[in-house]
Amino acid sequence: MAKLTSLSVAIGPGLHVVRLSGWGFGQTLPQPAHDPAKIEEPTGIPLPCGWLCYTSPHGLKYFVNSITNETTWERPSVEASAKSPSSSSHSSPSVETVHASPSTNQRSAEAIHPRKSSTASQINTPSKRPAGSQTATVNGITFPHPESHVEQVMLKPGEWSYCDYFWADQRDSQGAVLHTGFEVLLSKQLRGRQMAKEMAEFVRERIRIEEEYAKALSKLSINTLASQEEGTLGKAWVQLKRSLTSESEVHSKFASKLHGEVERPLLSVRESAKKELKKLEHHMGEQRKQLVSSLTHVEKARKQLAERQRDLEVKSQLLETKPSGKAEEEIKKARRKSTQAGDDLLRCVDVYNQTQSHWFEEMVTNSLELESMEEQRVELVQSHLMRYTQLHHEAAMFNQGTIDPLDKALQNVDPTKDRETWIGNNQTGRMRPVNMEL
Repeated sequence: MAKLTSLSVAIGPGLHVVRLSGWGFGQTLPQPAHDPAKIEEPTGIPLPCGWLCYTSPHGLKYFVNSITNETTWERPSVEASAKSPSSSSHSSPSVETVHASPSTNQRSAEAIHPRKSSTASQINTPSKRPAGSQTATVNGITFPHPESHVEQVMLKPGEWSYCDYFWADQRDSQGAVLHTGFEVLLSKQLRGRQMAKEMAEFVRERIRIEEEYAKALSKLSINTLASQEEGTLGKAWVQLKRSLTSESEVHSKFASKLHGEVERPLLSVRESAKKELKKLEHHMGEQRKQLVSSLTHVEKARKQLAERQRDLEVKSQLLETKPSGKAEEEIKKARRKSTQAGDDLLRCVDVYNQTQSHWFEEMVTNSLELESMEEQRVELVQSHLMRYTQLHHEAAMFNQGTIDPLDKALQNVDPTKDRETWIGNNQTGRMRPVNMEL
């Protein structure tokens, strides 16, 4: 059965797929397929047995093996022809998907080489690598094949940017898809905002402690214990109780400022950009669905082409055994259907590549947007926590202000003076006892 040779190209150049029968000279849409060019007999050294030389409508010569239907731009040698497999060993027909890399660092056109055919790849599993294939489709996305060892320049080298590290899907130990790369980035942003909420809850607990401490200090400041102490020491004791009142006010104000300048801003971090993140999640989810859907159309078109090719082969064999005008008409009809199926496949591949290219651009744009949002979130949380330390320092300074009068009062404590004052207020008489006289 005839095989279809596909070409791997980068974005930009036209695509030309050549076959001897059935699917003729095809081009990417909107141009229709053309009939094969006329055979040209090469001059000079004769071609190996079974090889024919053709000239494309663009004037390029290519060579087709009439036995194996192998197509190549390079002039075949006798040695290469001897190694070619016979037509009887052909497997069921298939087509290798024409992939174009969306990466901006791979825009230059690659050298065009005919490829061998491959089996249809599955949507959710890596496709088996056909001989010469440079790509593998995994879960709807086409990557360079791991065995091709393709070197790709990073979009933002040396920056550890989101746009360079999240193209594949996240999988579990059994290989099942857990999250897409974009969902991993999105979950990082959502988790970060949840962390800001939990930080706000932590600060709220700190506020509660401060408020309870302030209330306890205020209650303690009016305690009557040791209220009968006198003199300079009594004054120092009164000052200590007053310092508790002042300290209670400092902690109460500290708690109030923590609520307004730290807790509430941290809560706002979680709520900020909530609608934007939801919109991004929906948008990228739809983009991925479109990509998988377009790949499904490619696979259907691939199977349809294989069926048309089989039908053409059956009718060709029938014509060889029983030549008739009706059989020739059937072959013409089958060839037209095969050509149409080939054009449909090219159309589907073109749509898939365009869809993947658009998804690629959206991934870069939105991953960089999430990267920027994460930087802003970290810097915002950092500023709120720095405000916490500033308020704490201020509270400590105010507390020190309440202690200074107490320090001064304690330094003024004078036991001698206290004794003088106490004696002056409580003396019972300065006359001392004398000896009794007889």
